[in-house]
Amino acid sequence: MTTAVVTGIGVAAPNGLGVERFWAATLRGESGIGPLRRFDPSGYPACLVGQIDDFVPEEHLSGRLIPQTDLMTQLALAASDWALADAELTPDTYDTDEMGVATAAAAGGFEFGQRELEALWTKGPEHVSVYMSFAWFYAVNSGQISIRHGLRGPSGVFVAEQAGGLDALAQARRTIRRGTPMVLSGGTESALNPYGWVARIAGGQVSTGEDPAGTYRPFAAGADGHVPGEGGAILVVEEDRRARDRGAPRYGEIAGYGTTLDAAPKHGGQPGLARAITIALDDAGLDASAIGVVFADGAGGATADRIEAEAIASVFGAAKVPVTVPKSMFGRLGSGGAPVDVACALLAIRDEVIPPTVGVRAADPDYGIDLVTARPRPWRPGAALVLARGVGGFNAAMVLRRAR
Repeated sequence: MTTAVVTGIGVAAPNGLGVERFWAATLRGESGIGPLRRFDPSGYPACLVGQIDDFVPEEHLSGRLIPQTDLMTQLALAASDWALADAELTPDTYDTDEMGVATAAAAGGFEFGQRELEALWTKGPEHVSVYMSFAWFYAVNSGQISIRHGLRGPSGVFVAEQAGGLDALAQARRTIRRGTPMVLSGGTESALNPYGWVARIAGGQVSTGEDPAGTYRPFAAGADGHVPGEGGAILVVEEDRRARDRGAPRYGEIAGYGTTLDAAPKHGGQPGLARAITIALDDAGLDASAIGVVFADGAGGATADRIEAEAIASVFGAAKVPVTVPKSMFGRLGSGGAPVDVACALLAIRDEVIPPTVGVRAADPDYGIDLVTARPRPWRPGAALVLARGVGGFNAAMVLRRAR
């Protein structure tokens, strides 16, 4: 069967722009979480966020494009540029119809949308940007990336909150198996404006803590929620033979994928994360013993963390596999979070080191997991498992391994 490998990575995260800067900061345990500075949050119950402060759109995009796009799209376009450069792809590597795009988004261009709605309310419809017709839309990143890079092959967008990033990468693999040799895939989010902030807080899962170093504590005793963030990652996914023929760098293979949907508890539904894991393992043709690390979803709430810990233990055994949550350094990025975890997993395979979960001294012993904390942990890379869950009961699991 056709093999899909990742040959390029572009990351835009609160603790680092660009894959190597991000990875170095993550291994050092540098957090990008701090007080929300994009507007005054003093009237809101939560004030901490993973915010990107050093991204200057004018350094990456044309003056014509910036007024047309929300920050989430600007981050996606920059990350796609970085990913293509990292993969050593040039415009003539493939024909335009041999390249596709599959991205995920949950919020859409909230900041752009709020600004234009305010113009409508205060000044009138003639002051609303014509670009409002698409800049707010959750599918806009796929369109803008396609236009920027001339990608005229299959395209799509996925909306499953945190799980959507894995769904998009799985679609990239499916597209490659159907004959398209290259797909740009991943996700980015940015909704750090009052409209977006209220929407996040309304879900009841955001921590109201005020200590940047100890508020987002996945799998810790007393954890009371997560810290939202902005950013994400775009990856180049290629057909393996074509990538090898052109001498491309190969970070690793997308070996397996599984997805399930929880039924509502009022209907007797059971959490489906463990089943998603077993589906992904079966898809990869691997036993549980082949997994050397789990990049957990790490929601940071007692109920959600217990469900995930039980799923991991049910498949691998109690404390039988190292678990890490590097997003504790930059927050939950919506659909951008899982692609960043995939990037971390591939870099962990490359460098034979597991990044830590910061802000947590040790996992609650009742969870029965081996949480990597404090500092990176060396390992002999096997396969890595990335987990993601989205609001509404979405579960996704992806197995990654060395390119063969």
